[in-house]
Amino acid sequence: MTMTTQLERPGAITFKGSPMTLVGKELKVGDHAPDFQLQAADDLSPVTWNDLSAGGTRAVLMILVPSIDTSVCARETSTFDKQVAGLPKDKIAVVTVSADTPFAQKRWAGAEHVDNIQMLSDHKERAFADAYGVRIKELGLLARAIYLVDKDGIIRYIQTVPEVATEPDYDAVLRAAREVVGA
Repeated sequence: MTMTTQLERPGAITFKGSPMTLVGKELKVGDHAPDFQLQAADDLSPVTWNDLSAGGTRAVLMILVPSIDTSVCARETSTFDKQVAGLPKDKIAVVTVSADTPFAQKRWAGAEHVDNIQMLSDHKERAFADAYGVRIKELGLLARAIYLVDKDGIIRYIQTVPEVATEPDYDAVLRAAREVVGA
């Protein structure tokens, strides 16, 4: 029997000041984005990179949050939902990914009237989290991070928030998204 060992990055981020370990390889701008399969909150269907990019015809902005049921994650997703409304949907898909169940995501998105972001779950195996190097070992949740991937599958922007309990730099994310889609 062969065992595979996941790369661990101790102290890569903090949670309320305590160092946390991220599991998986750290991706860089210019890397090819790993493929994935997540679960859609609205109908439990599988969603892949190819689905989101519409067969390689649009970019994908992935907003990763630890849990949609926390105040910071809820505020972040609501803020992005309003701010991405002006981005051309034919050129970019915007998704929030968390380890929450699809049912929790759907309940939250409905209650908060989220219209411009698709909610996707990595609750089953955390394979997405491991592939993107964002699984917090101590918590079993995703780190707070943003990945912007162009239509060719190349990572063009990454923002990993160093302290999980703080919000990302929204303006930097939106500037990068507009640049990638030419908006």
